[in-house]
Amino acid sequence: MSLDPAPALEVDPLLDDPATRILVCCGSGGVGKTTTAAALGLRAAERGRKAVVLTIDPARRLAQSMGIDALDNTPRRVPGTKGDGELHAMMLDMKRTFDEIVEAHAEPARARAILENPFYQSLSAGFAGTQEYMAMEKLGQLRAGEQWDLIIVDTPPSRSALDFLDAPKNLGSFLDGKFLRVLMAPAKAGGRAGMKFLNAGMSLMTGTLGKLLGGQFLSDVQTFVAAMDTMFGGFRARADATYQLLQAPGTAFLVVAAPERDALREAAYFVRRLAEDGMPLAGLVLNRVHGGGPAALTAERALSAAENLEDPGIVDQLDGKAGLRNTRYTTGDALNSPEAKAGSPVTTEDPSPAPEAADTAGAPRAPAPPGALAAAPLAAGLLRLHAERAHRRAREARTRDRFTALHPEVPVAEVPALAGDVHDLTGLRTVARRLAGED
Repeated sequence: MSLDPAPALEVDPLLDDPATRILVCCGSGGVGKTTTAAALGLRAAERGRKAVVLTIDPARRLAQSMGIDALDNTPRRVPGTKGDGELHAMMLDMKRTFDEIVEAHAEPARARAILENPFYQSLSAGFAGTQEYMAMEKLGQLRAGEQWDLIIVDTPPSRSALDFLDAPKNLGSFLDGKFLRVLMAPAKAGGRAGMKFLNAGMSLMTGTLGKLLGGQFLSDVQTFVAAMDTMFGGFRARADATYQLLQAPGTAFLVVAAPERDALREAAYFVRRLAEDGMPLAGLVLNRVHGGGPAALTAERALSAAENLEDPGIVDQLDGKAGLRNTRYTTGDALNSPEAKAGSPVTTEDPSPAPEAADTAGAPRAPAPPGALAAAPLAAGLLRLHAERAHRRAREARTRDRFTALHPEVPVAEVPALAGDVHDLTGLRTVARRLAGED
């Protein structure tokens, strides 16, 4: 099957364009999103932009690679960057961001009551979707501040695209939903005195919920809802505003993947979902692509050559191995065998150095030096390693081609695999150069 190559993703024009204000790196877990986001931020800063990288990576690799002891909810400048720009980095503190929202939108007494509420503490620490929602809240705060030329978001390691794109709306809907409004009704009614005015159905429902959830838990929820009443509309409004910000001009999505079937399947899903929601896709970053090696030496030829080196009895040996069969230069195992010591054909020939053999054209051929025999296992191992890498390159190419056949309009930047992990700015620069197609 012949395929036209995918269009190349031009990273530098994207980073240099002043209209590009937000870059969102999304994709499945373990494909290098954090490293890609950091490398893009460094590249942008060293090309003159004032950039901030927002990461939600719990492994804290970003701080280590940027030479910062620790990252927190406040942007910190990264030392050691070159050029006229600036690079800042931060790591989302989910609970602290939620606390900041409460403190900013509630009067002090009410904010204190909310922050001390047990249900709020559970909600802000680990409720499903809270991390994604707070990441978008923080993005909205950074964008509203107008302090940064470019904001690069390393999205949470979500299970799927739906988690990242839908969580802000889902949490906003939950906090503004009918269920919590129902739970708030007894508190609004004024405690026990107010319960007289509730109909029998409402009383029955809240009583049932109390049995199912526990009286104290229900009381905590009702207290939380009562305290948060004035803020519910704000959660939904901010979620909608952030969603619109992701669709607006100036925002670009980069889908990050590895050249593996599962990762590219997830990437294809991201591409379809972004198109359905009208969100601007800049392209695909394909990380850890394996390449190199002599193209003329196929995997099959490498394996055949390895077999020749490992078994001197095979007839199609190369020049330099000719004359080694049944001579004093036969492998050490043959020379040391009992048959050899007993006067087998291997040792009954003249023990003097073997004469130069003549090839079919009559030209003399020098015997291989004994040291070549010791190197044969190493050479065979290298040939087998080359064959393994060639098979992997072919598999990666097939996987990539399936993606580009389904999405020929998506520009692709391939980043060759590095020999080791990225742990400093030098490593990030290397990744950035490869992203830009310089290496």
